[in-house]
Amino acid sequence: MQPSSQKILWINQISEIDREAWDALAQPLKTPFLEWDWLWLMEASGSAAARTGWIPRHLSVWSGSELLAAAPLYIKTHSAGEFVFDQAWAEVAGRLGLDYYPKLVGMSPFTPLIGYRFLMAPGVDETQLTGLMLEEIERYCRRQRLSGASFLFTDPQWAEFMEAQGYTRWVHPSFSWINSGLRDFDDYLSGFSANQRRNIRRERLGLERQGVTVRMIPGDELPPQHYSRMYGFYARTNDKFGPWGCKYLTRDFFSALPGRFRHRLLFGVASGEDPRERPLGMSLCVTKGDQLYGRYWGGRADVEFLHFDACYYRPIEWAISHGIRHFDPGAGGPHKLRRGFRVVPNSSLHRFADARLRQVMDRHIGAINRLEHHEISALNSELPLRLAPS
Repeated sequence: MQPSSQKILWINQISEIDREAWDALAQPLKTPFLEWDWLWLMEASGSAAARTGWIPRHLSVWSGSELLAAAPLYIKTHSAGEFVFDQAWAEVAGRLGLDYYPKLVGMSPFTPLIGYRFLMAPGVDETQLTGLMLEEIERYCRRQRLSGASFLFTDPQWAEFMEAQGYTRWVHPSFSWINSGLRDFDDYLSGFSANQRRNIRRERLGLERQGVTVRMIPGDELPPQHYSRMYGFYARTNDKFGPWGCKYLTRDFFSALPGRFRHRLLFGVASGEDPRERPLGMSLCVTKGDQLYGRYWGGRADVEFLHFDACYYRPIEWAISHGIRHFDPGAGGPHKLRRGFRVVPNSSLHRFADARLRQVMDRHIGAINRLEHHEISALNSELPLRLAPS
């Protein structure tokens, strides 16, 4: 039963909620991607908006003027930009004569990085508030004829808690690099097999021989014009993949970054012999506490080995020197294994409105998750690491 002092409100855009009230709940979390500024940038730039199939519908719980809990949520009319490929479930729904879209999705838009959860004020009864929010989400899905609710790239502990609330957990692969107390980049290299150490040194030397240097520059120190250039690099990278690209963010998103989020940003800037010239390429990372996250990258020309240095080697070097414990490079291919990133499981959570669709998922999800764990183990067996002494 909802206490009489608690009020539930659905919010149509993040700007309707006070920034300080929201961030009082979001800033204590490890992830930076549920903070007000990041979500505002997504919405205000037109990246996550009704015209792109991301309709903001944030859930909030209040006691008078105090924000007790919140959940960033979006009505989705497709699955693009989620990086959880649920088209198989859409096909099952179609065979049952059901509409899979629209659906309700909880995640930070276009951000395949682990950490989503409901936001809670300190000292509240999290179990009671979560139950209240889930009941309201179920009612909302029925009223709006949504196929159900899903939460993607969830915080691992929260995912376990949510399973007990009736949500089905689906396992997916992610990449992760953990700093095990390394002293420097040579210490990082020492963990690889001799062959892979040579490969990494060869790649870095190859970039050096082209006269290219990558410097890591905090967002507070990056020249303002480089933010719009970052959009050009991002767009070029995605344009190379045509309809399979992931160009979801607008130019306005990158233009607004320095005014809203620069304190969390870190850039890898590639330049030739004169660093005052326009960059040859750039990577964009986000950092918070002892966490580092890789997001976007691109270059003016196809400079050999630039991708590896700007997106992996230089950020790892920076991470070691700045006490970073964990580097999540985002979605991508198994080439990350060659740079020391392990494959780790991440979880999405699902509850379909239709009992038949729920039954199909629950019947098969155990076998699906076992296959996912088997694939994760198989990929990790290919890590080019130095063999421990027998």
